Amino acid sequence: MDTKTLTYRRYEDGDTEHVPWDRDFVHGGESYKCPTYVHRTPPCQGSCPSGHDIRGWLSIVRGLDKPAGDEPWQSYAFRRMAEANPFPAIMGRVCPAPCQDGCNRSEIEEYVGINSIEQYVGDWAIEHGLKLPEAGPDTGKKVAIVGGGPAGLAAAFFLRRRGHACTIFEAYDGLGGMMRYGIPGYRVPRDVLDAEIIRIVDMGVDVRTNTKVGVDISLADMERDFDAVFWGIGASVGKPLPVDGAEAPNCVDGIAFLKAFNDGRLMHLSGRVLVIGGGDTAMDVAAVARRIGKVDDPSKEHSPEIVIMDQTTQDAASVARRQGADVWIVYRRPISKAPATKHEIESVIREGVEIHEGLAPLEVIRGEDGMAKALKVMPVDWVEGKMVPREGEEFEIDCALIVSATGQAGDFTGFEDFNNGRGLIEAGKVYNVPDKDGHFVGGDIIYPHLLTTAIGHASIAAEGINSYVNGEEPAARPKIDSHRFNLLEELRSHDLGPVEYDHKASWGTDQSKFAVHNFEDRSFTELASHDQLFLGHFEYQSMHKRQEAEITADEVLNNFHERFTGLPEEAVVEEADRCMSCGLCLECDNCIIYCPQDAVYKVKADQHIMGRYVETDYGKCIGCHICMDVCPSGYIQMGLGE
Repeated sequence: MDTKTLTYRRYEDGDTEHVPWDRDFVHGGESYKCPTYVHRTPPCQGSCPSGHDIRGWLSIVRGLDKPAGDEPWQSYAFRRMAEANPFPAIMGRVCPAPCQDGCNRSEIEEYVGINSIEQYVGDWAIEHGLKLPEAGPDTGKKVAIVGGGPAGLAAAFFLRRRGHACTIFEAYDGLGGMMRYGIPGYRVPRDVLDAEIIRIVDMGVDVRTNTKVGVDISLADMERDFDAVFWGIGASVGKPLPVDGAEAPNCVDGIAFLKAFNDGRLMHLSGRVLVIGGGDTAMDVAAVARRIGKVDDPSKEHSPEIVIMDQTTQDAASVARRQGADVWIVYRRPISKAPATKHEIESVIREGVEIHEGLAPLEVIRGEDGMAKALKVMPVDWVEGKMVPREGEEFEIDCALIVSATGQAGDFTGFEDFNNGRGLIEAGKVYNVPDKDGHFVGGDIIYPHLLTTAIGHASIAAEGINSYVNGEEPAARPKIDSHRFNLLEELRSHDLGPVEYDHKASWGTDQSKFAVHNFEDRSFTELASHDQLFLGHFEYQSMHKRQEAEITADEVLNNFHERFTGLPEEAVVEEADRCMSCGLCLECDNCIIYCPQDAVYKVKADQHIMGRYVETDYGKCIGCHICMDVCPSGYIQMGLGE
């Protein structure tokens, strides 16, 4: 363990620069500044593409924010989660967790295991049959949603909460998009997926499956019958390998490969499989290929390429003859630079996938029958970010199937003018489609990214749609765009909101009931960075990690069990307690204990809510700055009196 990084020091050796004189100064133990309470967005939330109020529901799990009456904390936490994300059980399993990358706890030891807590609450909600909030009062407005994947389903959720009628048009026979047809079932169990989808449908969403917009229903008819349209069609068409010979029948794209597997049609492979690419799709293809294995000399009609491209199904009886598959990932960059998550790369290596990095595909070598029999590649070096070919060292890799996972695009049949020329749709500031009045967009069709990114797009697009159908200009987007903690809403939810203000001149407003005194909300512009925190307050606490099945190359064949085992309740609560509540009161009592004037005190018990735990008697405060210095979460700032 690197003890240097685990030693808290506010100042390092050699620091000689003083802080700004007009900010932090004390003369003889006093100053004219008094503490004010400043709310900032925590970096976990700032790093989450869906703007999840992570600190908010972690506060519920750990018991800082308690539900009213006898409601279980799990139910209360689920309700808070669902304000930003209606898929907690799914996201807790498969999201690569950029929130954890941003966690300030990493300055002490390991980040907070946000995903594991989210999975626990999501699974608890399914087990106990929790519903999403009811739809808002009917507005009389109707919105068409094209695509029933994460973006389309999330858009339906956010729009139904506003009372708008929603109809989802889905080309396939089931909802879920990439969650169903892209991500393998051992990563997203289908019973979990179905449970989280049906909750959205139960809010009163009309669903029309096997209906392809532009083919089964025209764009003109949809525009006539609906007040607005949301495009969440995803990037469901894999891009072919951009080299000569890639039109061979046994050169397929990763999206088609995964759909054939998730449909239950692709049950085995034959011969060596080359997966081209270094993203998450490439890793999923390789992991699936190792699990379904190979069958020597399958019949022509059951060959993998025929099954993938012609929608046929392999004979289930052939599964008994499966053997371990020979699977290679071919990537032109160093694998350490691949966009796939480090965990997925490590998993496929452990499961027996061979990684061949620094190889640029040049040509697909075809046999007399037109089938790909090898891939010609050239070794390359990378110097200052530029690829340097090693000419004269080209060689061929024998193969039976080539799966390209090098890019994705949308299917624009019937609405071709929405294509921006790159196989995607452009998006405006509220995810409106430029020059397409009443059309909005979200998800992979803007740019292929994370599931939680699609949810974030849908949330903002729903706000834009709401403004559009009501004939209003969309509100300006804040610098930090998220589902932030709102103290006024918290007060009102506990019947502690401000009383009516009579607008008469008043003195002593710190005791008045018509204002929220001494609270400044900067969460829409500022993150609570680690250098604003008193890290020395926190003890080292090891992260509670979910148990992961260490699947080896010898165990991977036919292994479709989930990799992770969820945490039990006790471990979930303990893990949530590691959260440092960055940017909001931690209720640690430091400011009360260390105030030399007893100027800081707890609010009365019947006035206490999250974010209103302490107050200051400014008649006693001498501006010594101690409360700010010992505040672990960076919630106190000296500023009142300026």
